[in-house]
Amino acid sequence: MTLHDFVAILVWTGSGAVLLAALMCVDSLFTRYKDMDEIKKGNVAVTTRFIMKLLAQAYILSRSIAASDTLGNALIASVVSFVILLVLEWLLRLILRQTVGLQLDQGTKDGKIAHALLAGSLHVAGALIIGSLL
Repeated sequence: MTLHDFVAILVWTGSGAVLLAALMCVDSLFTRYKDMDEIKKGNVAVTTRFIMKLLAQAYILSRSIAASDTLGNALIASVVSFVILLVLEWLLRLILRQTVGLQLDQGTKDGKIAHALLAGSLHVAGALIIGSLL
């Protein structure tokens, strides 16, 4: 490895980390509770869902980087994928709420691990599908 390779790794990793943090902040705006406040309180359900969301976004970012020739393309693909995932998750939450009365956000905030795992699995499943298309 050359010095150029090490610098490229640092730049791509740093850019990815900044984007990932930004996407997680934006994602938290769409939940009906404050992720960090609930995590500080020790809410394991919220923490579980947050970790699953983080891993899903990281997977999409890793696939974007692997499939892209330039950093800009990788970051754009990740943002577009994030928006698609956000819309899909919103639609599925709406369908679950309307059809079976399951309110994933409220259940997760209330500390129900089953709600958190289901909500988090929506992110992971979506990320796996989106990642396969990148």
